[in-house]
Amino acid sequence: MVTQAQILQWLQAYATEIEQNKSYLTELDAAIGDADHGINMDRGFKKVNTQLPTLTDKDISKILKAVSMTLISSIGGASGPLYGTWFLRASTAVADKQELTAQDILELLQAGLDGVLQRGKAQLGDKTMVDVLSPAVAAFRQAIGESQGTLEAMQQAVAAAQRGLQETIPMQAKKGRASYLGERSIGHPDPGGTSAYLMLKSFLGVLESCREF
Repeated sequence: MVTQAQILQWLQAYATEIEQNKSYLTELDAAIGDADHGINMDRGFKKVNTQLPTLTDKDISKILKAVSMTLISSIGGASGPLYGTWFLRASTAVADKQELTAQDILELLQAGLDGVLQRGKAQLGDKTMVDVLSPAVAAFRQAIGESQGTLEAMQQAVAAAQRGLQETIPMQAKKGRASYLGERSIGHPDPGGTSAYLMLKSFLGVLESCREF
């Protein structure tokens, strides 16, 4: 089971990942976007990080909903609405829960993906965070269908997310500012896909630090 405390650890770890990769994310976005993805994400997750101590008595759903509201209000561009929607939909999938089974985590991940798909209207192959999140959810679903534990399933999900991110490099962007560049958007990993990969990677890091799943 993944506990409420571990969800808080994950969010703190993700905030740290974003801070450490702020320049890289901005560099990626400079190549095909507005050159602000790392800056915006870091601003949003710094606010999330300062809010975490006030959420220690909340259930997992309320924690994720609070993160959603913070991101929507503090991140500009497309990232705020998309990540805000991901966390909001994830929160609805785990209502009133203090700990999560592997099936709960699958439902959380699927709900987040569904929210992004609905909000962003992107499909696989459009060179967006969907190209990272979708294969990750599919891999997690397959792993727990094969009776693997949460840790092993998340390892499979992160590996799939990493492959998905690499596959965005030769893609031509079809959504957002990057789509205006046409063929010039080819040859770069998607910035939003990169931050989505870091989100899943940081969750795995928390699970691996416990190794009791």
